[in-house]
Amino acid sequence: MADKIFDRLIEDHDKHRELLKQMSKTEGDSDERRDLLERFTKEVKSHAAAEEMALYSTMLRKPPTNDETRHSVAEHHEIEEMLNDLAATDMSSSAWKTKFDKLEHRYTHHIDEEEEENFPDYEQYLTDADKEHMREVFDRRKAEECEEAEVTPVAMEDAKE
Repeated sequence: MADKIFDRLIEDHDKHRELLKQMSKTEGDSDERRDLLERFTKEVKSHAAAEEMALYSTMLRKPPTNDETRHSVAEHHEIEEMLNDLAATDMSSSAWKTKFDKLEHRYTHHIDEEEEENFPDYEQYLTDADKEHMREVFDRRKAEECEEAEVTPVAMEDAKE
């Protein structure tokens, strides 16, 4: 049973990998591509917000993990900008596929790094009670964030202003 925070986060990551795989098989400006992008965007934005509140806020209070925690939070913001840029790009253009491929690579790198490096490092600083509490906070916040998450098309060059 996925009762602790890391199992729950990996469960979401696996869902995200599957959505990316499905999206990579779509072509042009199709309903399927639009639906998958919307589902992926809402899923990732709500996951990142809940992860920051449940896990990263705690890890920032543990000095040995500060650097990798800040790095992951920065990557969340970078990925959100990439998602917004992708949503602002014509789905039938070759630019969309290029941006999608970059996003897929970036996001996969991010979650692999979390699973292979961060989570094992964090594990040593947390009790089972900490992990249970984080899981409860994550599930509650994810549900709340999912209600509010939306696709926000903002081209990358516009995002910097």
